[in-house]
Amino acid sequence: MSKRLAKIINDINNILLPKVCFGCNARLSRGEQVLCTVCRHELPLTDYNFTEENAVDRIFYGRIPIKKASSFLFFTKNGVVKNLLHFLKYKKQEKIGGFFGDWYGSLLKEEKSLQNVDVVVPVPLHPKKEKKRTYNQVSLFAQHIAEHLEADFAPDLLIRKKNTKTQTKKDRQSRWESIQDAFDLVDPKSRGYTHVLLLDDVITTGATVEACARKLTQIPGVEISVASIAVVD
Repeated sequence: MSKRLAKIINDINNILLPKVCFGCNARLSRGEQVLCTVCRHELPLTDYNFTEENAVDRIFYGRIPIKKASSFLFFTKNGVVKNLLHFLKYKKQEKIGGFFGDWYGSLLKEEKSLQNVDVVVPVPLHPKKEKKRTYNQVSLFAQHIAEHLEADFAPDLLIRKKNTKTQTKKDRQSRWESIQDAFDLVDPKSRGYTHVLLLDDVITTGATVEACARKLTQIPGVEISVASIAVVD
C-alpha cells in the first residue's frame, strides 16, 4: 500500500510541478532526468578518451606533468552546455552534476588507464563562495565518478585559500597570475594515494587545473589524470 501511495503522490507532484528539460524546457517524460531524450542526443560529446592524444592533453604540455587529460563535452558561448553549467553553478541545480557524473563515470570505468585511480578530487571552491552557492558544483559530479571507479572521494584533499574573482573574461596570463597560489594540499605525507583523478567543471586555459595539480605533485610518487564536464572548443 505504501508503494502505491508513494506512486500516487509522485504522479500528483508531476502534474502540479512537472519536471522540465534544462535544455529546451519541454516536459520530461517518465524515465527522463535533467534532459529530454532529444537534447541528450544533441549534446556535443568530445569522444575523447584516455588512450589517444587529444586537445585537452595539449593544453597542459610543457606546463605540468599530467598523465592524461580529457573532457566529456564541448563548451561553446551559446548552447545547451553553457545553459546546463549555468544552472549547475548559479541556480542550485546540483543534480545536473550528478547526472553528468553517472553518465561520464559509466564511460570512464571502461578506461584501462583509469582502473588504478585510487582517489577522485574535485577542484575546490573558496569557503565563502561555497557558502554562498551552498555546494561546490564539481563535488557531486566527482562523487558519482568516484563510485563508478570504486575510488575514494576526497573533496577536502585540496583547499582553496584565495577567493579569486571570476576567471571568465581573463586571458591565459591573467588567469595564471590570479590563481597560482590559490590552493593548498592538506597533509601530503599522510596520504598513500598513487593515482589522482582531478576534476573540474570547465577547462578553458587550464590555469586552475594546473595550480591544483602542482599542489597534488607534493604527494610522493603520485600520478595525476585530469577530466572535466566540458572544455572550451
